[in-house]
Amino acid sequence: MTPPTTARLTFREKFAYGLGDTASNFYFQAFNLFLAYYYTDIFGLPSAAVGTLLFVVPIAVAALNPVVGALSDRTNTRWGKFRPWILWGALPYGVLGCVMFANPDLGVHGKLIYAYLTYTAVLIAYVVINTPYGALMGVMSPSSEDRTSLSSYRFACAFLGALLIGWLVPGLKDFLTPAGGSPADGFRNTMVIFAVLSVGMFIYTFANTKERVVAPPQEKGSLGRDLTDLKSNGPWLVLFFVAFLNLTNTGMRNGAGIYYFKYVVGQESAIGTFNLVGFLCFIGGALATKLFTARWSRRSLMIWLTIINALGIMACYFVDPQNLPLLYALNIIASFAAGPTPAIVWSLYADTADYGEWKFGRRATGLIFSATVFVQKVGLAIGAATIGWLLGYLGFVANGVQTPSVLHGITLLFSLLPGLFALAAGVAIFFYPLDEPQVKEIERDLASRKGGTNPA
Repeated sequence: MTPPTTARLTFREKFAYGLGDTASNFYFQAFNLFLAYYYTDIFGLPSAAVGTLLFVVPIAVAALNPVVGALSDRTNTRWGKFRPWILWGALPYGVLGCVMFANPDLGVHGKLIYAYLTYTAVLIAYVVINTPYGALMGVMSPSSEDRTSLSSYRFACAFLGALLIGWLVPGLKDFLTPAGGSPADGFRNTMVIFAVLSVGMFIYTFANTKERVVAPPQEKGSLGRDLTDLKSNGPWLVLFFVAFLNLTNTGMRNGAGIYYFKYVVGQESAIGTFNLVGFLCFIGGALATKLFTARWSRRSLMIWLTIINALGIMACYFVDPQNLPLLYALNIIASFAAGPTPAIVWSLYADTADYGEWKFGRRATGLIFSATVFVQKVGLAIGAATIGWLLGYLGFVANGVQTPSVLHGITLLFSLLPGLFALAAGVAIFFYPLDEPQVKEIERDLASRKGGTNPA
Protein backbone atom coordinates (compact mmCIF):
# COMPACT_ATOMS: atom_id res chain seq x y z
CA MET A 1 0.00 0.00 0.00
CA THR A 2 1.27 3.48 -0.84
CA PRO A 3 1.17 5.75 2.21
CA PRO A 4 -0.51 9.12 2.03
CA THR A 5 1.69 11.84 0.60
CA THR A 6 1.99 15.50 1.58
CA ALA A 7 3.20 16.53 -1.90
CA ARG A 8 0.96 19.19 -3.40
CA LEU A 9 -0.65 18.58 -6.75
CA THR A 10 1.05 20.43 -9.60
CA PHE A 11 -0.66 22.94 -11.86
CA ARG A 12 -0.30 20.52 -14.78
CA GLU A 13 -2.10 17.73 -12.96
CA LYS A 14 -4.88 20.00 -11.73
CA PHE A 15 -5.34 21.42 -15.20
CA ALA A 16 -5.30 17.96 -16.78
CA TYR A 17 -7.98 16.82 -14.34
CA GLY A 18 -10.04 19.94 -15.03
CA LEU A 19 -10.01 19.36 -18.79
CA GLY A 20 -11.90 16.13 -18.18
CA ASP A 21 -14.87 18.20 -17.04
CA THR A 22 -14.51 20.56 -19.99
CA ALA A 23 -14.93 17.46 -22.16
CA SER A 24 -17.89 16.25 -20.09
CA ASN A 25 -19.60 19.63 -20.28
CA PHE A 26 -19.43 19.75 -24.05
CA TYR A 27 -22.23 17.16 -23.93
CA PHE A 28 -23.73 17.85 -20.51
CA GLN A 29 -24.35 21.51 -21.27
CA ALA A 30 -25.42 20.91 -24.84
CA PHE A 31 -28.13 18.61 -23.46
CA ASN A 32 -28.90 20.88 -20.52
CA LEU A 33 -29.23 24.06 -22.57
CA PHE A 34 -30.47 22.95 -25.96
CA LEU A 35 -31.73 19.36 -26.05
CA ALA A 36 -35.38 20.08 -25.25
CA TYR A 37 -35.31 22.88 -27.82
CA TYR A 38 -33.58 20.64 -30.40
CA TYR A 39 -36.15 17.91 -29.97
CA THR A 40 -39.20 20.23 -30.16
CA ASP A 41 -38.19 23.01 -32.55
CA ILE A 42 -35.71 21.22 -34.85
CA PHE A 43 -36.23 17.46 -34.67
CA GLY A 44 -40.01 17.97 -34.60
CA LEU A 45 -41.12 15.95 -31.57
CA PRO A 46 -44.23 16.91 -29.50
CA SER A 47 -43.28 18.84 -26.35
CA ALA A 48 -45.12 16.49 -23.97
CA ALA A 49 -43.34 13.49 -25.52
CA VAL A 50 -40.04 15.31 -25.11
CA GLY A 51 -40.81 15.90 -21.44
CA THR A 52 -41.37 12.19 -20.90
CA LEU A 53 -38.22 11.33 -22.87
CA LEU A 54 -36.11 13.72 -20.81
CA PHE A 55 -37.54 12.22 -17.61
CA VAL A 56 -37.53 8.49 -18.35
CA VAL A 57 -34.16 8.05 -20.04
CA PRO A 58 -31.91 9.94 -17.57
CA ILE A 59 -33.53 8.31 -14.53
CA ALA A 60 -33.33 4.82 -16.05
CA VAL A 61 -29.67 5.30 -16.97
CA ALA A 62 -28.86 7.02 -13.67
CA ALA A 63 -29.42 3.69 -11.93
CA LEU A 64 -26.14 2.60 -13.55
CA ASN A 65 -24.14 5.21 -11.67
CA PRO A 66 -23.86 3.25 -8.41
CA VAL A 67 -23.13 0.09 -10.43
CA VAL A 68 -20.26 1.74 -12.30
CA GLY A 69 -19.09 3.33 -9.05
CA ALA A 70 -19.02 -0.01 -7.27
CA LEU A 71 -17.26 -1.65 -10.24
CA SER A 72 -14.65 1.09 -10.39
CA ASP A 73 -14.03 0.70 -6.65
CA ARG A 74 -13.18 -2.93 -7.43
CA THR A 75 -11.10 -2.22 -10.54
CA ASN A 76 -7.38 -2.87 -10.11
CA THR A 77 -4.96 -2.04 -12.93
CA ARG A 78 -1.48 -0.59 -13.25
CA TRP A 79 -3.23 2.74 -13.99
CA GLY A 80 -5.35 2.61 -10.82
CA LYS A 81 -9.06 2.15 -10.24
CA PHE A 82 -10.67 5.14 -11.93
CA ARG A 83 -8.32 6.43 -14.66
CA PRO A 84 -8.73 3.37 -16.93
CA TRP A 85 -12.45 4.01 -17.28
CA ILE A 86 -11.69 7.44 -18.73
CA LEU A 87 -9.43 5.87 -21.36
CA TRP A 88 -11.87 3.08 -22.23
CA GLY A 89 -14.90 5.36 -22.49
CA ALA A 90 -13.49 8.33 -24.42
CA LEU A 91 -14.00 7.14 -28.01
CA PRO A 92 -17.51 5.62 -27.56
CA TYR A 93 -18.54 8.82 -25.80
CA GLY A 94 -17.44 10.95 -28.74
CA VAL A 95 -18.93 8.76 -31.46
CA LEU A 96 -22.33 8.30 -29.83
CA GLY A 97 -22.73 12.04 -29.32
CA CYS A 98 -22.42 12.54 -33.08
CA VAL A 99 -24.90 9.77 -33.82
CA MET A 100 -27.45 11.37 -31.50
CA PHE A 101 -27.70 14.45 -33.75
CA ALA A 102 -27.64 12.57 -37.07
CA ASN A 103 -31.27 13.62 -37.78
CA PRO A 104 -32.46 10.62 -39.83
CA ASP A 105 -35.41 11.12 -42.18
CA LEU A 106 -38.13 9.33 -40.21
CA GLY A 107 -41.74 9.87 -39.20
CA VAL A 108 -42.65 11.22 -35.78
CA HIS A 109 -42.82 7.75 -34.19
CA GLY A 110 -39.56 6.71 -35.83
CA LYS A 111 -37.88 9.89 -34.63
CA LEU A 112 -39.13 9.32 -31.11
CA ILE A 113 -37.73 5.77 -31.10
CA TYR A 114 -34.44 7.06 -32.51
CA ALA A 115 -34.29 9.76 -29.82
CA TYR A 116 -34.89 7.21 -27.05
CA LEU A 117 -32.22 4.82 -28.37
CA THR A 118 -29.50 7.37 -29.06
CA TYR A 119 -30.10 9.46 -25.93
CA THR A 120 -29.94 6.28 -23.84
CA ALA A 121 -26.69 5.17 -25.51
CA VAL A 122 -25.04 8.57 -25.00
CA LEU A 123 -26.03 8.73 -21.34
CA ILE A 124 -24.68 5.22 -20.73
CA ALA A 125 -21.35 6.29 -22.26
CA TYR A 126 -21.47 9.40 -20.06
CA VAL A 127 -21.97 7.26 -16.94
CA VAL A 128 -19.10 4.93 -17.85
CA ILE A 129 -16.65 7.79 -18.24
CA ASN A 130 -17.91 10.51 -15.90
CA THR A 131 -18.67 8.49 -12.77
CA PRO A 132 -15.08 7.24 -12.35
CA TYR A 133 -13.85 10.68 -13.40
CA GLY A 134 -15.73 12.27 -10.50
CA ALA A 135 -14.41 9.68 -8.04
CA LEU A 136 -10.85 10.25 -9.26
CA MET A 137 -10.77 13.59 -7.43
CA GLY A 138 -11.21 11.76 -4.12
CA VAL A 139 -8.03 9.69 -4.58
CA MET A 140 -5.62 12.16 -6.16
CA SER A 141 -4.73 13.68 -2.77
CA PRO A 142 -5.46 12.99 0.92
CA SER A 143 -5.57 16.72 1.72
CA SER A 144 -8.90 18.58 1.89
CA GLU A 145 -7.16 21.82 0.85
CA ASP A 146 -5.64 20.12 -2.17
CA ARG A 147 -9.00 18.60 -3.08
CA THR A 148 -10.73 21.98 -2.78
CA SER A 149 -8.09 23.50 -5.06
CA LEU A 150 -8.42 20.58 -7.48
CA SER A 151 -12.18 20.97 -7.41
CA SER A 152 -11.76 24.67 -8.25
CA TYR A 153 -9.74 23.78 -11.33
CA ARG A 154 -12.28 21.15 -12.25
CA PHE A 155 -15.22 23.50 -12.17
CA ALA A 156 -13.41 26.43 -13.75
CA CYS A 157 -12.67 24.10 -16.66
CA ALA A 158 -16.19 22.64 -16.52
CA PHE A 159 -17.71 26.03 -16.98
CA LEU A 160 -15.24 26.90 -19.68
CA GLY A 161 -16.90 24.01 -21.50
CA ALA A 162 -20.31 25.33 -20.51
CA LEU A 163 -19.34 28.82 -21.70
CA LEU A 164 -18.22 27.53 -25.09
CA ILE A 165 -21.44 25.55 -25.53
CA GLY A 166 -23.80 28.25 -24.28
CA TRP A 167 -22.07 31.01 -26.24
CA LEU A 168 -21.03 29.31 -29.48
CA VAL A 169 -23.74 26.74 -30.24
CA PRO A 170 -26.51 29.28 -31.12
CA GLY A 171 -24.23 30.90 -33.68
CA LEU A 172 -22.28 27.83 -34.80
CA LYS A 173 -25.41 25.87 -35.64
CA ASP A 174 -26.34 28.65 -38.07
CA PHE A 175 -22.80 29.16 -39.41
CA LEU A 176 -22.29 25.42 -40.00
CA THR A 177 -25.64 24.94 -41.73
CA PRO A 178 -24.77 24.37 -45.40
CA ALA A 179 -26.49 26.32 -48.14
CA GLY A 180 -29.84 24.70 -48.73
CA GLY A 181 -29.47 22.65 -45.55
CA SER A 182 -31.52 22.63 -42.35
CA PRO A 183 -30.75 23.73 -38.78
CA ALA A 184 -30.43 20.03 -37.95
CA ASP A 185 -27.37 19.88 -40.23
CA GLY A 186 -25.86 22.79 -38.34
CA PHE A 187 -26.49 21.09 -34.97
CA ARG A 188 -24.91 17.86 -36.22
CA ASN A 189 -21.79 19.60 -37.60
CA THR A 190 -21.40 21.60 -34.40
CA MET A 191 -21.54 18.49 -32.22
CA VAL A 192 -18.92 16.72 -34.38
CA ILE A 193 -16.45 19.48 -33.51
CA PHE A 194 -17.15 19.23 -29.79
CA ALA A 195 -17.05 15.41 -29.90
CA VAL A 196 -13.52 15.39 -31.35
CA LEU A 197 -12.34 17.91 -28.75
CA SER A 198 -13.92 15.84 -25.96
CA VAL A 199 -12.09 12.64 -26.90
CA GLY A 200 -8.74 14.44 -27.02
CA MET A 201 -9.28 16.10 -23.65
CA PHE A 202 -10.25 12.85 -21.92
CA ILE A 203 -7.11 11.15 -23.18
CA TYR A 204 -5.03 14.07 -21.89
CA THR A 205 -6.73 13.76 -18.49
CA PHE A 206 -5.95 10.05 -18.33
CA ALA A 207 -2.29 10.56 -19.28
CA ASN A 208 -1.53 13.39 -16.83
CA THR A 209 -3.22 12.42 -13.55
CA LYS A 210 -2.29 9.97 -10.81
CA GLU A 211 -4.15 8.09 -8.06
CA ARG A 212 -2.52 8.34 -4.63
CA VAL A 213 -5.13 7.49 -1.96
CA VAL A 214 -5.76 3.75 -1.66
CA ALA A 215 -8.30 1.71 0.31
CA PRO A 216 -7.27 0.06 3.61
CA PRO A 217 -5.34 -3.14 2.81
CA GLN A 218 -7.56 -5.33 5.00
CA GLU A 219 -10.73 -4.17 3.27
CA LYS A 220 -12.76 -6.79 1.41
CA GLY A 221 -15.33 -5.86 -1.20
CA SER A 222 -18.96 -6.10 -0.17
CA LEU A 223 -21.50 -4.00 -2.05
CA GLY A 224 -24.18 -4.69 0.56
CA ARG A 225 -21.92 -3.46 3.34
CA ASP A 226 -20.92 -0.42 1.29
CA LEU A 227 -24.57 0.49 0.74
CA THR A 228 -25.35 0.06 4.44
CA ASP A 229 -22.45 2.34 5.33
CA LEU A 230 -23.60 4.90 2.77
CA LYS A 231 -27.09 5.05 4.28
CA SER A 232 -25.49 5.71 7.67
CA ASN A 233 -23.21 8.46 6.36
CA GLY A 234 -25.09 11.48 7.72
CA PRO A 235 -22.99 14.20 6.04
CA TRP A 236 -23.39 12.52 2.65
CA LEU A 237 -27.17 12.16 3.10
CA VAL A 238 -27.50 15.91 3.56
CA LEU A 239 -25.51 16.53 0.40
CA PHE A 240 -27.69 13.95 -1.37
CA PHE A 241 -30.74 16.18 -0.91
CA VAL A 242 -28.75 19.32 -1.74
CA ALA A 243 -27.66 17.74 -5.02
CA PHE A 244 -31.23 16.85 -5.97
CA LEU A 245 -32.54 20.36 -5.29
CA ASN A 246 -29.67 22.15 -7.00
CA LEU A 247 -29.73 20.06 -10.15
CA THR A 248 -33.51 20.28 -10.50
CA ASN A 249 -33.02 24.03 -10.46
CA THR A 250 -30.22 23.78 -13.03
CA GLY A 251 -32.07 21.48 -15.42
CA MET A 252 -35.17 23.64 -15.38
CA ARG A 253 -33.64 27.11 -15.69
CA ASN A 254 -30.97 26.27 -18.24
CA GLY A 255 -33.31 24.30 -20.46
CA ALA A 256 -35.92 27.07 -20.34
CA GLY A 257 -33.44 29.80 -21.29
CA ILE A 258 -33.62 29.46 -25.05
CA TYR A 259 -37.44 29.28 -24.93
CA TYR A 260 -37.50 32.43 -22.79
CA PHE A 261 -35.36 34.41 -25.20
CA LYS A 262 -37.05 33.09 -28.33
CA TYR A 263 -40.68 33.46 -27.26
CA VAL A 264 -40.82 35.88 -24.29
CA VAL A 265 -37.97 38.29 -25.05
CA GLY A 266 -38.38 37.80 -28.80
CA GLN A 267 -34.63 37.66 -29.49
CA GLU A 268 -33.48 34.06 -29.78
CA SER A 269 -29.92 35.04 -30.73
CA ALA A 270 -29.55 37.02 -27.48
CA ILE A 271 -29.35 33.77 -25.49
CA GLY A 272 -25.77 33.27 -26.69
CA THR A 273 -24.52 36.54 -25.20
CA PHE A 274 -26.65 36.05 -22.07
CA ASN A 275 -25.05 32.63 -21.56
CA LEU A 276 -21.58 34.01 -22.27
CA VAL A 277 -21.90 36.71 -19.61
CA GLY A 278 -23.36 34.26 -17.09
CA PHE A 279 -20.69 31.62 -17.64
CA LEU A 280 -17.87 34.18 -17.50
CA CYS A 281 -19.17 35.34 -14.13
CA PHE A 282 -19.56 31.72 -13.03
CA ILE A 283 -15.94 31.01 -13.97
CA GLY A 284 -14.89 34.18 -12.16
CA GLY A 285 -16.70 32.95 -9.06
CA ALA A 286 -15.11 29.51 -9.39
CA LEU A 287 -11.63 31.03 -9.68
CA ALA A 288 -12.33 33.12 -6.56
CA THR A 289 -13.12 30.01 -4.50
CA LYS A 290 -9.77 30.05 -2.70
CA LEU A 291 -10.29 33.69 -1.69
CA PHE A 292 -13.68 32.82 -0.22
CA THR A 293 -12.54 29.66 1.59
CA ALA A 294 -9.61 31.53 3.13
CA ARG A 295 -12.07 33.70 5.05
CA TRP A 296 -15.15 31.57 5.62
CA SER A 297 -15.97 27.91 6.17
CA ARG A 298 -17.12 25.88 3.19
CA ARG A 299 -20.43 25.09 4.89
CA SER A 300 -21.25 28.77 5.50
CA LEU A 301 -20.26 29.67 1.96
CA MET A 302 -22.50 26.98 0.50
CA ILE A 303 -25.47 28.25 2.49
CA TRP A 304 -25.20 31.94 1.68
CA LEU A 305 -23.93 31.71 -1.89
CA THR A 306 -26.74 29.30 -2.76
CA ILE A 307 -29.34 31.61 -1.25
CA ILE A 308 -27.95 34.64 -3.13
CA ASN A 309 -28.05 32.64 -6.36
CA ALA A 310 -31.66 31.65 -5.66
CA LEU A 311 -32.76 35.23 -5.04
CA GLY A 312 -31.08 36.40 -8.25
CA ILE A 313 -32.90 33.74 -10.27
CA MET A 314 -36.29 34.42 -8.68
CA ALA A 315 -36.00 38.17 -9.21
CA CYS A 316 -36.04 37.65 -12.99
CA TYR A 317 -39.76 36.88 -12.72
CA PHE A 318 -40.47 40.50 -11.79
CA VAL A 319 -38.38 42.05 -14.59
CA ASP A 320 -39.80 43.34 -17.88
CA PRO A 321 -38.47 40.87 -20.51
CA GLN A 322 -37.41 43.81 -22.68
CA ASN A 323 -35.23 45.21 -19.88
CA LEU A 324 -32.16 43.25 -20.91
CA PRO A 325 -29.70 45.28 -18.79
CA LEU A 326 -31.55 44.34 -15.60
CA LEU A 327 -31.82 40.68 -16.68
CA TYR A 328 -28.08 40.69 -17.34
CA ALA A 329 -27.37 42.29 -13.94
CA LEU A 330 -29.37 39.63 -12.11
CA ASN A 331 -27.69 36.92 -14.17
CA ILE A 332 -24.26 38.33 -13.24
CA ILE A 333 -25.09 38.31 -9.52
CA ALA A 334 -26.64 34.85 -9.55
CA SER A 335 -23.89 33.32 -11.69
CA PHE A 336 -20.98 34.77 -9.70
CA ALA A 337 -22.57 33.63 -6.42
CA ALA A 338 -23.02 30.14 -7.83
CA GLY A 339 -19.46 29.96 -9.18
CA PRO A 340 -17.66 28.70 -6.07
CA THR A 341 -20.39 26.25 -5.05
CA PRO A 342 -19.57 23.27 -7.32
CA ALA A 343 -15.92 23.27 -6.26
CA ILE A 344 -16.91 23.53 -2.61
CA VAL A 345 -19.62 20.88 -2.66
CA TRP A 346 -17.50 18.32 -4.54
CA SER A 347 -14.70 18.81 -2.01
CA LEU A 348 -17.34 18.15 0.67
CA TYR A 349 -18.24 14.89 -1.10
CA ALA A 350 -14.59 13.86 -0.88
CA ASP A 351 -14.73 14.71 2.84
CA THR A 352 -17.72 12.40 3.25
CA ALA A 353 -15.67 9.59 1.66
CA ASP A 354 -13.00 10.23 4.31
CA TYR A 355 -15.72 10.32 6.97
CA GLY A 356 -17.07 6.97 5.80
CA GLU A 357 -13.63 5.35 5.95
CA TRP A 358 -12.96 6.95 9.35
CA LYS A 359 -16.27 5.84 10.86
CA PHE A 360 -16.78 2.43 9.22
CA GLY A 361 -13.21 1.35 8.42
CA ARG A 362 -14.05 0.99 4.72
CA ARG A 363 -13.55 3.34 1.79
CA ALA A 364 -16.10 3.42 -1.06
CA THR A 365 -15.10 6.55 -2.97
CA GLY A 366 -16.58 5.35 -6.26
CA LEU A 367 -19.92 4.48 -4.68
CA ILE A 368 -20.17 7.82 -2.86
CA PHE A 369 -19.46 9.84 -5.97
CA SER A 370 -21.59 7.67 -8.25
CA ALA A 371 -24.58 7.75 -5.90
CA THR A 372 -24.21 11.53 -5.87
CA VAL A 373 -24.18 11.64 -9.66
CA PHE A 374 -27.28 9.42 -9.63
CA VAL A 375 -29.34 11.86 -7.61
CA GLN A 376 -27.99 14.77 -9.65
CA LYS A 377 -29.24 13.11 -12.81
CA VAL A 378 -32.62 12.49 -11.25
CA GLY A 379 -32.80 16.19 -10.39
CA LEU A 380 -31.73 17.22 -13.89
CA ALA A 381 -34.25 14.84 -15.43
CA ILE A 382 -37.11 16.25 -13.37
CA GLY A 383 -36.07 19.82 -14.14
CA ALA A 384 -35.78 19.20 -17.90
CA ALA A 385 -38.92 17.06 -18.07
CA THR A 386 -40.96 19.73 -16.32
CA ILE A 387 -40.25 22.04 -19.27
CA GLY A 388 -41.76 19.64 -21.80
CA TRP A 389 -44.68 18.63 -19.61
CA LEU A 390 -45.67 22.16 -18.63
CA LEU A 391 -45.34 23.48 -22.17
CA GLY A 392 -47.40 20.57 -23.49
CA TYR A 393 -50.07 21.14 -20.85
CA LEU A 394 -50.30 24.85 -21.65
CA GLY A 395 -50.58 24.29 -25.41
CA PHE A 396 -47.10 25.21 -26.65
CA VAL A 397 -46.71 25.16 -30.46
CA ALA A 398 -43.13 24.94 -31.72
CA ASN A 399 -42.07 27.91 -33.86
CA GLY A 400 -45.54 29.48 -33.55
CA VAL A 401 -47.14 32.42 -31.76
CA GLN A 402 -47.62 31.48 -28.09
CA THR A 403 -50.62 32.23 -25.88
CA PRO A 404 -50.22 34.40 -22.76
CA SER A 405 -50.47 31.29 -20.55
CA VAL A 406 -47.60 29.63 -22.44
CA LEU A 407 -45.47 32.77 -22.18
CA HIS A 408 -46.19 32.97 -18.45
CA GLY A 409 -45.30 29.29 -18.07
CA ILE A 410 -41.97 29.82 -19.84
CA THR A 411 -41.26 32.76 -17.52
CA LEU A 412 -42.01 30.62 -14.46
CA LEU A 413 -39.68 27.90 -15.75
CA PHE A 414 -36.92 30.46 -16.19
CA SER A 415 -37.28 32.24 -12.83
CA LEU A 416 -39.54 31.46 -9.87
CA LEU A 417 -39.67 27.67 -10.11
CA PRO A 418 -35.90 27.01 -10.37
CA GLY A 419 -35.26 29.76 -7.83
CA LEU A 420 -37.43 28.00 -5.26
CA PHE A 421 -35.46 24.77 -5.69
CA ALA A 422 -32.20 26.68 -5.26
CA LEU A 423 -33.53 28.36 -2.12
CA ALA A 424 -34.51 24.98 -0.67
CA ALA A 425 -30.97 23.70 -1.35
CA GLY A 426 -29.50 26.61 0.61
CA VAL A 427 -31.73 25.81 3.56
CA ALA A 428 -30.86 22.10 3.42
CA ILE A 429 -27.12 22.82 3.82
CA PHE A 430 -27.85 24.14 7.34
CA PHE A 431 -28.11 20.47 8.36
CA TYR A 432 -24.61 19.50 7.10
CA PRO A 433 -22.78 18.44 10.30
CA LEU A 434 -19.04 18.48 9.47
CA ASP A 435 -17.01 21.60 10.25
CA GLU A 436 -13.41 22.30 9.28
CA PRO A 437 -11.81 21.21 12.62
CA GLN A 438 -13.63 17.85 12.37
CA VAL A 439 -12.42 17.36 8.80
CA LYS A 440 -8.83 18.02 9.89
CA GLU A 441 -9.17 15.57 12.77
CA ILE A 442 -10.46 12.90 10.38
CA GLU A 443 -7.55 13.51 8.01
CA ARG A 444 -5.03 13.14 10.85
CA ASP A 445 -6.64 9.96 12.14
CA LEU A 446 -6.70 8.35 8.70
CA ALA A 447 -3.09 9.29 8.04
CA SER A 448 -2.12 7.78 11.40
CA ARG A 449 -3.98 4.53 10.68
CA LYS A 450 -2.19 4.16 7.35
CA GLY A 451 1.19 4.83 8.85
CA GLY A 452 1.79 7.94 6.77
CA THR A 453 2.49 11.56 7.44
CA ASN A 454 -0.39 13.75 8.46
CA PRO A 455 -1.71 15.91 5.62
CA ALA A 456 -0.66 19.52 5.91
